[in-house]
Amino acid sequence: MADQNVPPRRPRDDRGWDGRQHHSADGYGDSTSSASYGYDSPRPYQGGYPAQADPRDQYGDGYAHAASAPRGPQWVGPEGLGRQVPARPAGGGLPTLDDDDEPGRKVGRRKAIVALGGTAAVVAGGAALAMTPQFRGLFGDEAVAGDATGNTVTDGNAARPSGQQPSTVRTYTEQNESYMGSRAGDALKKNAPAGGRTFSGPAAAAAATQVTVKTVLAKDPILHLARRATFGATPAVVADIKRQGIDAWIRAQLDPEKLEPSKAELKIAELPTQALTVQQLRDQREKLNEQGAQPEREVVDATLARQIWSKRQLFEVMVDFWNDFLHVAADFDGGEAYRTSFDKDVVRKHALGSYPEMLVAANKHPALLIYLNQKDSRKDAINENLARENLELYSVGVDGGYTEGDVRQAAMLQTGRGVDDKGQYRLRVNQHYMGKVKILGFTHPNTFAIGDVNNPTPKEIAAVDAAIDKYITYIAMHPSTAKYVAQSLATRFVSDTPPKSLVDRLAKSYSSNNGMIKPVLMTLFSSSEFWAAVGQKVRRPMEYLVATYRTLGVGPEASPTHNNGDNKRTPFARGLRQVHDKLRELGQYPMGQPTPDGYPDVYVAWTSAGTMVNGWNEAGEIVAGYRTAFTYTPPQKLVAKPPATAGAYVDALSLRLVGQKLSAREKNLILGVAGVPATAKVDATFNGAITAVARAILASPQHHLR
Repeated sequence: MADQNVPPRRPRDDRGWDGRQHHSADGYGDSTSSASYGYDSPRPYQGGYPAQADPRDQYGDGYAHAASAPRGPQWVGPEGLGRQVPARPAGGGLPTLDDDDEPGRKVGRRKAIVALGGTAAVVAGGAALAMTPQFRGLFGDEAVAGDATGNTVTDGNAARPSGQQPSTVRTYTEQNESYMGSRAGDALKKNAPAGGRTFSGPAAAAAATQVTVKTVLAKDPILHLARRATFGATPAVVADIKRQGIDAWIRAQLDPEKLEPSKAELKIAELPTQALTVQQLRDQREKLNEQGAQPEREVVDATLARQIWSKRQLFEVMVDFWNDFLHVAADFDGGEAYRTSFDKDVVRKHALGSYPEMLVAANKHPALLIYLNQKDSRKDAINENLARENLELYSVGVDGGYTEGDVRQAAMLQTGRGVDDKGQYRLRVNQHYMGKVKILGFTHPNTFAIGDVNNPTPKEIAAVDAAIDKYITYIAMHPSTAKYVAQSLATRFVSDTPPKSLVDRLAKSYSSNNGMIKPVLMTLFSSSEFWAAVGQKVRRPMEYLVATYRTLGVGPEASPTHNNGDNKRTPFARGLRQVHDKLRELGQYPMGQPTPDGYPDVYVAWTSAGTMVNGWNEAGEIVAGYRTAFTYTPPQKLVAKPPATAGAYVDALSLRLVGQKLSAREKNLILGVAGVPATAKVDATFNGAITAVARAILASPQHHLR
């Protein structure tokens, strides 16, 4: 990470949104403070020494590590959960998973569902019995301005000499790989496809590829595509792929502007801050505060709405990918004014376009300049936060070949970029370091004919700006960046341990297409490795919950029984905030990682029994329709014509919710949840157990895997 002048800790400005399950008239009540259920402001990005010790910081580097503090609520496992769940009102329906097993029931609900969900871990390669914790050696020293390329060493110290590569000096390794360096990671690698080839198109690759990995998922290419290229397969998506064909559906998804917006996307207008410019957000700050509007939270709410309901699913998957790759947290000091614009003008504008253009745009956006303190960097007091993350996280990667000297020279080149009093990007030429720089093979004289540095002409400013842009474009097109982007895309779409053969081909496509993303994605979907990797990805908490909303067919309109109880927000806006707060409790939500590395994208980083159980309970709440800000299909109507026997009904409901029948073992566990044999006669309500049965299916590995 970078060394100095990190963003200050931002006190959370909550106005009564509670992620815990306090049932009120609408099934999800509000509280006056987020502190009521114990989540604190996300840990701020700390590029230098930690501001205060964390009891989980066992390595003294300022971070809470995965081995000692898995993500999400840290509850005990199935034999007794440590946190008490608020009691449901009498007659409230589905019991929580920590309810005692009922007398006479052959298979208790809790044990059955835990057995079902635990299968996902086995299928994915086993529980994370050992993880290599991600940690960074942080060293601080004074930034010194001077000749960036001269023989005199102007930066570094004995622990971090300027001429060495960061990977040889510091203990940090690339995030996903650091998690995969464990027994669980080794098990995953053994079950991953080893290699493959590229075909003429996605459909040809799907037809020619044989799935040989062990998986409980149906080896159906249409279901596989629907799971990977969207936030969750739905009957409508599957029908669209079958009707259009694999190639045509992917082409349509890669041209999202031509897809009509969904009703929910049109309802995003009900989030008042999302249509406002940066200047309007700044000018109307007091008014928005009085209204209880929080722009940095509403951008998350809007993102969730698109993930659940947008027809432009592949585009939304890529937006989420870039939000992790080129990460700017929503909750930072400045996020309320700038994060919405960063989402619109940087990430969404370029998500399926040019990554070099995205990185150039990001480096001129106030959100990134403030988040990583670039606005404070000047020639006589250089801040290297952004310069370091441009190399370490946003382009070549920590093992991409750059040295600490490169970081310092990049920081010198980028001095002067900042934000003016009106909240707009500004290059202050009088604060820009002048002098030759050499960074990872990029050289520039970095000297300009400027008459008056305190009053430069637009042409003179543009010349300095162009030099910095040229460097940013250079690192975005570096071979190490091509490999890093390729590795990250393959990890997102294929497996936690993607084959080198695929990564190499994706990197080649990236380089030959000048960093354009659509050709890279077409290469990926036309590769046998993609189609061979059925069941090789486990949904992270956000992906699990969003997929649950999608497969249950939840609608964006309010239920007839909804009692808003809040005249400041529409039911739609309130419902999205409830989803948002639940995801905060689960440990993952859009733009939620406080540090600039984004969320890890491998299964072993998310192994937490508490998070899994919490997700299952939330699925039960959705099935039962407790979130009345939205509309639901009653569980007894999920299957149009329910079979009359329990076993056949489980098969039909499984096909409806996860696209396939379950194994005999899983089916028997679910019948145990209902307390009936397969041959028992049941009505549409499964003799009153339909909600429990549906929730159990949503706890199965078939719903956890994607």
